[in-house]
Amino acid sequence: MVLVPPRFGRRTVLWGAVAVLTVLGTLLWWLRPFAEPQLKGDLTLSTGGRTGVYHRYGQLLDVALAQDMPGVEVRLAPSEGSQENLQRLASGEADFTIATADAVAKYRTDGKRGADELRGCARLYDDYVQLVVPAGSPVQSARDLRGKRVAIGQPASGVRLISERLLAAAKLDPARDVKAVSIGIDTMPAELEAGRIDAFFWSGGLPTNAVKELSERFDIRLVQLGDLVEDLQGSGSPARYYRSAVMPQDAYARARNTSAVATLAVPNLLVTTEDADPELTEQFTRTVINSRDGIGQQVHAAQLVDLRTAIYTDPLDLHEGAQRYYRSVKP
Repeated sequence: MVLVPPRFGRRTVLWGAVAVLTVLGTLLWWLRPFAEPQLKGDLTLSTGGRTGVYHRYGQLLDVALAQDMPGVEVRLAPSEGSQENLQRLASGEADFTIATADAVAKYRTDGKRGADELRGCARLYDDYVQLVVPAGSPVQSARDLRGKRVAIGQPASGVRLISERLLAAAKLDPARDVKAVSIGIDTMPAELEAGRIDAFFWSGGLPTNAVKELSERFDIRLVQLGDLVEDLQGSGSPARYYRSAVMPQDAYARARNTSAVATLAVPNLLVTTEDADPELTEQFTRTVINSRDGIGQQVHAAQLVDLRTAIYTDPLDLHEGAQRYYRSVKP
């Protein structure tokens, strides 16, 4: 007996190939969760004070990044704030950070190390400047701080930058007219509660937990700063990033304010350097935008991250990787 192999037409072969490819595609899709992650390595995100919004935002973003980039190990590095964050980027101690636009502008204007290599990834949310005093304090304006013990932020923080500018706009010299105390949000509330300071400046998203928690155990009041905005905006180039703003009365429901508080706000930027890997930066930016709602449930300020405004990272150019992301989602 002679066995004659079956004859397959071209159509039969074609459909067979399609079937095989379909099975392989399904198998690859099923195995994808077990495959090696595409992005590997480690990165450092420099945040801020441990009880401030920067650090809490960083903690929640870390969770989202772990889901989106499982092969990348993220290390959070607490800091004094914006100015130290920028120094860390320039020195290579950090790969990504958050900083206020005015701090970035000053860093560039001063021509500090690596200033030209800084790049933006996203405009995040605005910081609101807060002047906090005991509820019974006679202070009604920053001009009333003369002779008072005032916490103005740590030397490398963004709040130090803005508090010194506000005092200057109020015609007060931080070195002579107030008793300046160089501490951050981690210790400001306790010092006010203990009576060791008379007031403190803070710049952060609303609400800042450290201020909220203080208001729940100690009677405080937020002092309006709206009368200084015009003078502040006219004080130089970095000051153009400040805008008039209003803190709703319920931002701190337990504070002893009977109405909304006029103040000023400044944008926060997600910053990296020119040398950051484009693929990594693209995914990092994607996670920041996509995680807004989830993070916003715990950090209210994060709800204000908006795809439509995220690309406006003035005074910084967008990083190549961030540009790729925004192009990919452009309608």
